[in-house]
Amino acid sequence: MTCDPTRTIPATSVIPPASPSRPGSLSRPGSTARPGSLSRLTRSSRQAHLSTRRMLAAATASLLVALALAGCSSSASTTPAPASPVPSASTGSVAALPAEVSVQEASAMRDAGAFMLDVREPDEWAAGHIPGATLIPLGQLASRASEVPSDREVVVVCRSGNRSAQGRDILLGAGFVSVASMAGGMNDWTAAGLPTEQGS
Repeated sequence: MTCDPTRTIPATSVIPPASPSRPGSLSRPGSTARPGSLSRLTRSSRQAHLSTRRMLAAATASLLVALALAGCSSSASTTPAPASPVPSASTGSVAALPAEVSVQEASAMRDAGAFMLDVREPDEWAAGHIPGATLIPLGQLASRASEVPSDREVVVVCRSGNRSAQGRDILLGAGFVSVASMAGGMNDWTAAGLPTEQGS
């Protein structure tokens, strides 16, 4: 075969050899991060988690301390102050009395300076009353309450103890503090042999 030096080979007929690709230049599907990177990522996540837990624990402790201090402050501020003692009659003021007293107690209170208030009618009073007592019939007591001293213990007296209880309540309603009804009235007083006097 004779070579023709004037013949040319078309450019399309020359196929350059494929250049070999370098290993690792292309990513393969499903490829994963290198073990070293994964380890560093895991350690960072754990440290962040521990830091968050520490912050939450510190916040919880601070909240509990604040609540405890608030509770102590609240209990201290709401504790009522002890009531001041009520002065007794011997100091110039009067203290509250029981609703009723016996004739013996009434006699002792009379001897100590109590005001004996008889709320019976004038004819009952004239028939016999406690020495030193003051007569203000029950029907007049509300309008004559100013005649009763407010700085002394008051013992209200009647025949059997019913009207004296009403008189006590009238005085308490008028603002008196130290008022008691004599249980049994003049009936028990006389039966006990305690002193009486007659007349107006």
